[in-house]
Amino acid sequence: MEPITTPSDRDGVAYLYGHPLRNSLSPPLHQTVYNALGLNWTQIPLSTPTSNPNNSGNAATYTYTKSPEISTFLSSIKANPKFVGSSVTMPHKVAIMPHLDDLTEDARQAGACNTIFLRKSDGKEEAEYVGTNTDCIGIREALVQNSPGGAAHFAGKPALIVGGGGTARTAVYVLRKWLGVSKIYIVNRDASEVEAILSEDKARNPSAGEKGSSIAPLIPVPDPETARTLPAPVAIVSGIPNYPPSTEEETRARETLRALLNAQTHESAQGVILEMCYHPHPWTEIAQMAADASWKVILGSEALIWQGLEQARLWTGTDVVGVPGLVEKVKEFVAVTVAERGKANL
Repeated sequence: MEPITTPSDRDGVAYLYGHPLRNSLSPPLHQTVYNALGLNWTQIPLSTPTSNPNNSGNAATYTYTKSPEISTFLSSIKANPKFVGSSVTMPHKVAIMPHLDDLTEDARQAGACNTIFLRKSDGKEEAEYVGTNTDCIGIREALVQNSPGGAAHFAGKPALIVGGGGTARTAVYVLRKWLGVSKIYIVNRDASEVEAILSEDKARNPSAGEKGSSIAPLIPVPDPETARTLPAPVAIVSGIPNYPPSTEEETRARETLRALLNAQTHESAQGVILEMCYHPHPWTEIAQMAADASWKVILGSEALIWQGLEQARLWTGTDVVGVPGLVEKVKEFVAVTVAERGKANL
């Protein structure tokens, strides 16, 4: 791995730490912000191509990307006077947390860090390297900005998360903290992943689900039969890849989701679904299922926009959302790029 370098012609440098980074929209999204603010900054992906050891003989040669070790990354940014912040993606979102000076409540509750920013505290000469999770803001704003009535649309009503990874955990936190849902269903192909979410949540929020608790309980929904007995959710956050079901467990999970989508009635508030998977195709099988059941579909690129704007706010110290025309520029860039990539992968 080559040493981390900083362009001499830039006043500030942010990084994108993780792999693979080949298709990330983060650097050009942030460049759009920097250009709009007149900042001579850039964001640099930290990964290098590496030959795939699984290929041999006449098989096609593919590559994957590898990022620096956490210790190398942290020592490099701390020695860099131009460092302004970093995005953190897989596989480092959890592993990097113990190495930072502090974590925000968003990072702790989501159980992952996707952003590092600098914080100067009173009485301390050196800045602290703080981890947070702006995916929380991305999911929140994607739902609130695209729903009738904003956050009030969700208050006191059931919600659903699809998946068992980091997106699911972040969504649980968002649905509770900002949207005030009454209960949260979980649909996932892997029962052990659901159990892990429940166990972790019990450790963080021991009163959740108990009588008199204001914390929305988590309710696993294992099959379509159970789904048909439940009140329809008003919000869904789906965080799984866009693959057709191929196993019995995947098929059962998909049919369970279908049952909950079809539970929506014209008498209830229109449901909205945030489909976090937008690559390589912005319109997924789950998005089509939801649209067929008269749900409003919000693409995951919306969450990307708002989490990126929150990162830019932390790094620049500027209320970027309040800068005239900036949000529109970022939205236009993302919409055009996602559409172009979708066509290229047809």
